[in-house]
Amino acid sequence: MFKQVRTVLAAVLVSAAGLVQAADAPGAFDATRKAFEAAFPGVQVDAIRATPYPNLLEVQVSGTLLYTDAQASFVLQGALLDSKTRVDLTEQRMQELNKISLDSLPLDKAIKLVKGDGSRSLVVFEDPNCGYCKRLHTTLKEIDNVTVYSMMFPILGPDSRRKAEDIWCAKDPAQTLTAWMGKGERPQKASCDHPLDQLLAVGQQLRIQGTPAIYFADGTRADGWLPAAQLQARLEAAAAK
Repeated sequence: MFKQVRTVLAAVLVSAAGLVQAADAPGAFDATRKAFEAAFPGVQVDAIRATPYPNLLEVQVSGTLLYTDAQASFVLQGALLDSKTRVDLTEQRMQELNKISLDSLPLDKAIKLVKGDGSRSLVVFEDPNCGYCKRLHTTLKEIDNVTVYSMMFPILGPDSRRKAEDIWCAKDPAQTLTAWMGKGERPQKASCDHPLDQLLAVGQQLRIQGTPAIYFADGTRADGWLPAAQLQARLEAAAAK
């Protein structure tokens, strides 16, 4: 809908540290909502909130954060940075919006991989043809004491769907998944009653638009591959909470 534009707002916005983001109280931004949706026919605004900066509002549309004023006279898309703290407020808000409880996920429909004592938890929505998902499996070889719940999320085409079914329906799904993602050993054809449609629906509800999408024990999410050091740090931070 919008072209990705990285806009550094820190140079033109005045920090208002005493202000906090307000929730989209019922009716608080009705006029802005109407103006925004009139400017972009067919677009539905999910929520509008105040930001810590004067005359700048946050607009949530289909899992994307945009910024505008009360009249919706302009739209900005990109990272909103605080000039004093250097905090990426857009990323911070996305973490809040994407945070969930792992117990709300259908973990019984996941392919379970246990490393070491399995004391830490990681949930990964992945497509079997996703290059960065395969890279994540390579990275996981450097991580110990973790239980990985792999949710098959075949969104890259019909072959992804076929492979996801072959993996999930295999006699040993965990071994088959590891062999394909880590070694390129194509799974043998297999069919069974599988939860792929359910997992796709769950991913859509979570606004997952790419793979891998990684959830940690504290409910926070990382979109995309993480190098081992960052993955380890996120696991430790989640466990500490």
